[in-house]
Amino acid sequence: MTIDAHIVQLSISRGGVPKLPIAEAEVTELGIVGDGHNDTAHHGGPERALCLFAVEPIEAMAAEGHPIAAGSTGENITTRGLDWAAIVPGVRLRLGDEVVVEITRYTTPCATNQRWFIDGDFNRMHQKLHPGSSRVYAQVLAPGRLRVGDAIHVVATPEVEP
Repeated sequence: MTIDAHIVQLSISRGGVPKLPIAEAEVTELGIVGDGHNDTAHHGGPERALCLFAVEPIEAMAAEGHPIAAGSTGENITTRGLDWAAIVPGVRLRLGDEVVVEITRYTTPCATNQRWFIDGDFNRMHQKLHPGSSRVYAQVLAPGRLRVGDAIHVVATPEVEP
């Protein structure tokens, strides 16, 4: 993992997608203050407080012709510089100087993201079908403030059984 990883976009919405960029954010155990969810059965809550995605797979999908961009698929934090394939459940990240999160699971793509794919196949972001092209959910372990440009550091990785 690179030490040059950083936040390229912070995004919120009143609910639904796209989420729109903001310059800075206050993060609590329930996510970014001011961010809403239309479907609280599948989004939000302590174990899904934040949705993260890397700009590298977004750019790769855009290069395939999909009209996808940072924030469009509902992520709150768009990163650059992480080895995204290594961002798996159990990984802990320090975002900026204060915020610490733990990745809890891969997100399940849903039909609200259909419009970001030229063929409507939102499963282009499905981890099982396209490893390394999925968004992830995270639990907030330490709240605080974030700003675009803040550094991201991997602080713990899950135990791997031999």
